[in-house]
Amino acid sequence: MFDRLARFLHRRRRLALLASLVLLVLAGAIGSSLQQHLTNGASDYDDPGGGNVFARSVIQQATGVDPEQGYVLLVRSSTPLTADSPVPPAVADAIRVLRARPEVKQVLDYADSHQPALIARNGLSTAVVAEVGSLPAPADANAVAAIQKAIAADPLLRDSTLFGGATPGHTQVAQVSTKDLDMGETITLPILLILLIFVFRGVIAGLIPLLGGVFAMMLAMAAVRLLTMVTHVSSSAMDLIFALGLGLCIDFSLLLVSRFREELAADRAAGVEGTAQAVRRTVLTAGRTVVFSAFTVAVALSSLLIFPLPYLRSLGIAGVLTVLSAAFFALLVLPAVLAALGTRIDALSFGRSRAAGADRVVRRWDRLAQGVMRRPLVYAVVGIVVLLGIASPATGIHFTGVDSSVLPVSTSSGQVAKELTDDYAQQPSAVQIVVAGGSAADSSGALADYGRRIAQVPGVQAVQAAVPLGSDHWEIDASVAGEPLQADALATVQAVERVQAPAAVWFTGASADFLAQRASIGDHLLPAGLVLAALTVLLLFLFTGSVWLSFQGLLMNALSVGAAFGMLVWVFQQGHLSGLLSFTATGALEETSPVILFALAFGLSTDYNVFLLGRIKEARSKGLDDRSAVAVGLSRTGGIVTSAALLFVVAVSALGLSRLTFIKELGLGAAFAVLIDATVVRTLLVPAIMGLLGPAAWWAPGPLRRLHARIGISEGEVEDGAAELSGGDAPAAAAAVEEAPTGVRPVEPAPAGRG
Repeated sequence: MFDRLARFLHRRRRLALLASLVLLVLAGAIGSSLQQHLTNGASDYDDPGGGNVFARSVIQQATGVDPEQGYVLLVRSSTPLTADSPVPPAVADAIRVLRARPEVKQVLDYADSHQPALIARNGLSTAVVAEVGSLPAPADANAVAAIQKAIAADPLLRDSTLFGGATPGHTQVAQVSTKDLDMGETITLPILLILLIFVFRGVIAGLIPLLGGVFAMMLAMAAVRLLTMVTHVSSSAMDLIFALGLGLCIDFSLLLVSRFREELAADRAAGVEGTAQAVRRTVLTAGRTVVFSAFTVAVALSSLLIFPLPYLRSLGIAGVLTVLSAAFFALLVLPAVLAALGTRIDALSFGRSRAAGADRVVRRWDRLAQGVMRRPLVYAVVGIVVLLGIASPATGIHFTGVDSSVLPVSTSSGQVAKELTDDYAQQPSAVQIVVAGGSAADSSGALADYGRRIAQVPGVQAVQAAVPLGSDHWEIDASVAGEPLQADALATVQAVERVQAPAAVWFTGASADFLAQRASIGDHLLPAGLVLAALTVLLLFLFTGSVWLSFQGLLMNALSVGAAFGMLVWVFQQGHLSGLLSFTATGALEETSPVILFALAFGLSTDYNVFLLGRIKEARSKGLDDRSAVAVGLSRTGGIVTSAALLFVVAVSALGLSRLTFIKELGLGAAFAVLIDATVVRTLLVPAIMGLLGPAAWWAPGPLRRLHARIGISEGEVEDGAAELSGGDAPAAAAAVEEAPTGVRPVEPAPAGRG
């Protein structure tokens, strides 16, 4: 397959490039409107089958009010207000603006509701609260924009009113995310271009990965835009597309371009003209590695589809589409570009010769590999201890959710959330309890007795009498002390949920919704982890033919991801570096960020593992002993993997510039995981462990060896191609493809899966 693909793309390179250009234009036309079709509603974080969702649907059917939605207008007053003060004209206008909206079901102000808590402690502002019906996306964004327009048009409200609440809060999260991503792109793209030119010592070669990244992002945006036609996709998908699409495409391009230049140099040294052989060998080797790399990352991200939360599922689908887009460019577009450029890929180079620079890099990595394998036990123990030490803070990890408090105070919802916390009496958290049953349940006094037991739970401030919700359900509202996402309030709500009920009960409210989200994620963590581990082991076995290397990949990935989690807890939960990174520590990590980070970091770690093992396996198949093959693999990929990691860190660090802490967590966590994996794990741990094991690292039982021989990756196609290109002398062609570093000794090739 790879041989035919390489031949076709070289022979039809102009047609392939023209088709790619047409596809790019079409993708740009389709994907240009993606941003307007992404969502960020509170329901994105709900398990559709959760009891909290059922409770809200019952309440909404009976009352028309969606407990997840809501508006708050914070109106400032030039004179102090009290509970007995007449309603100022500005407050009356605020009430009128809200009541004019068709989705608003009820408006509460301090005068009509007789709630002095709606007035600030200093009396200089008051909150006008609206209960709202269902607003599915994009109706929520349109409604928020209409209210903002009405406020701006009212001279009494224009300069004295802030607009916030649950509905505008989620809308503004999407807006801030988009604006921050645009800023991140503006900063990181020029830096990436400079680094790529420096890494490749040339302008043309340096431009290819960046242009490829843009191609992959455009293709992914078009695919996700088509996805929005059948389901909701979170606004965070844009962040993932940018970081993952650009980073992966740079990784794949680095691998292919570096190998192509290496093959061109070997052909020139052997007096071979043209680019056909170099393109073919590049696709047969690096292209095959890219396929397995893309599969491993896609498999990792597809584990998010096991979680029922729409937010995680939409990011999983968007991530898989982005990986496929990057692989599409690397396998179907880039070889045609290389065939068309040929030796012109080294045009506009600078500094010393690229070949001489590459040789120096290879020698440095060879010396490092030889040094590690002289003392493999020391490096393995020290590396593992260091990574476990970095991961240790993760043992105290805590979680929180997303509400308006995550927004910067430069947004109206963020400022409203801050002022309500700082200037108003602490509002109790509301827990809405839906109880199954009809009128008989109430006449028996069972509901009243249930309410009394709830009132006795420590932390519960008040319990309202049960009210009917149609003929089949009742609602009991309880007030709980503390902020809804803080530990005390959550513990109180958990205790309320454990109170013996007279019939089936369901709970909703900010605290109950978060607890339901956490329970849903917890219930699906093990299945997702098992699927991810099993598919990763399978792919690595198909790639290497080794049982040990398949499970070694899992262990190394676990160390990388664990270190990333430890860093997240140390920075974001404990608050270290909060001033430098411009965030306020909340004592917990956002609930979904570690799940996304685990899938992303796990996939990227496997990606770099495939890069290294692919070159080791190739060297071993050409007759090198096990330690020499490891040295060749590290010397040939060390510079590429390190450069790819650095460039990926720059790309994903654009998310670290976000003003939203949960996006900052994802960006910096992924960057740290990639750095740890490309330095400590791939550079020290993997060579040390393989040096310790020697031939045993490639062990597999007989039945699995035979299975791998039938369906796994084989070097036979590469070797057959080398023999054909050299007139039948496969060893000579192999030597032209890859000159072993100093001290590497060729031996008889070992069968796949044997030591």
